[in-house]
Amino acid sequence: MTTTLTRRIAALLICLGAAAASWAHADEAPDALIQRLSGQVVASAHDQALDMARIMALVDNTIMPNVDFVRMTSAAVGRSWRQATPEQQQRLQDEFKALLVRTYAGTLSQLKDQTVQVKPLRAGADDTEATVRTSVRGHGDPIQVDYRMQKTAAGWKIVDINVLGVWLVETYRGQFGAEISNRGIDGLIAALAERNKANRTASR
Repeated sequence: MTTTLTRRIAALLICLGAAAASWAHADEAPDALIQRLSGQVVASAHDQALDMARIMALVDNTIMPNVDFVRMTSAAVGRSWRQATPEQQQRLQDEFKALLVRTYAGTLSQLKDQTVQVKPLRAGADDTEATVRTSVRGHGDPIQVDYRMQKTAAGWKIVDINVLGVWLVETYRGQFGAEISNRGIDGLIAALAERNKANRTASR
């Protein structure tokens, strides 16, 4: 068997394994999904000393693949989303994701010795939307982190995150609307890129 063929078979097996894992979680309940993801994040934080950069990588690799960024970004941008070109929409998603990763990671930056309690879910079996409420407990007061979820063909996805009583999409919608009114879509993209650049510089 040639090296090239071996690599292709290995790549195929990896893809099939990833697909199987995705299918396995497709029917997972929204509260079970958040419990599993939170458990993975907390376990990783317990196993190693995490700085901000590592927490951001952990959030990006564990939480963010389960976020519906098209819906989340379009909801934050509002009516102007339909006026944006595909390229502008992609830039908005990329910059908004970077901002969300840092916001979420900042909340979890004190994960050491903490646990996540997922509260009982109030949703019916046929519901396509649900809110999963959690409490991050450790030293000091509990941290409230809730998730608005939507059921898709690929399983439940996060469409908004509540950090300490503030829903991120609703908060950013006002900020984004003001920026678009003043500078347009490209102005919003530039402002997000500038903010993310400043955040990266500050964390070094």
